Amino acid sequence: MSMTELELIIDLHRQTDRQGPGSKEDTLRALEFVDLPANQEWAIADIGCESGGQTITLAEQGLAHITAVDLFDPFLQELNERSRVAGLSNQITTQQCSMESLPFGQESLNLIWSEGAIYNMGFLEGIKAWRKYLKEGGYLAVSEITWTSAIRPQEVEDFWMGEYAEISQASHKIAQLEQNGYLLEGYFCLSFNSWLDNYYTPLANGFTAFLERHEHSERAQKVVHDTEAEIAFYMKYKDYYSYGFYIARKAS
Repeated sequence: MSMTELELIIDLHRQTDRQGPGSKEDTLRALEFVDLPANQEWAIADIGCESGGQTITLAEQGLAHITAVDLFDPFLQELNERSRVAGLSNQITTQQCSMESLPFGQESLNLIWSEGAIYNMGFLEGIKAWRKYLKEGGYLAVSEITWTSAIRPQEVEDFWMGEYAEISQASHKIAQLEQNGYLLEGYFCLSFNSWLDNYYTPLANGFTAFLERHEHSERAQKVVHDTEAEIAFYMKYKDYYSYGFYIARKAS
């Protein structure tokens, strides 16, 4: 049975360290803004974890216990194997579910982490829905597509309005956090290297093996073509958008 386009996209992405822009350094930089009580075990959720590059980084800092949630089982299988090899299986539990229907009790988490995934719900809906899971003083750390310039070409404006109309400048995202029960603790913008070196280049390096794996099928070729077009678009307009990393604390 031939694979669907979505299955092919997952297959292309699953063996890369990250399925979106980011880096170990970005994860650690965001973590510096988090000040949770010492001498106790934190309850952490990584929502939309995919294959868990950031999950592994968090676990390596001794943060336990992390529940890593994703909708797609192939990513969770990959994370389980990576955590086993790294000797971190006792710190990471994976769970397959939608981020719109999470398995956590109210005020049960100290920290919610989500890199490049909240857009699946929408930033505003996500920060509203997830707040109830945080304990008082708990933290939310999310990366989200963000305009980095107030003036931009019409082509890039039209593209993102069609893809994700919630894209906006950081000031607007920060205001949404503050209007919905959070206190901003930190913000920074992901660098060009976080896109190219850690996401697009490893992805492109896998094109040949991916096409061979799927016998150069029409669907597989389309997935590669679409990905190449995405990379070219970013390279053309990288001065106008990136991911912003937002770290906020639940207000009383």
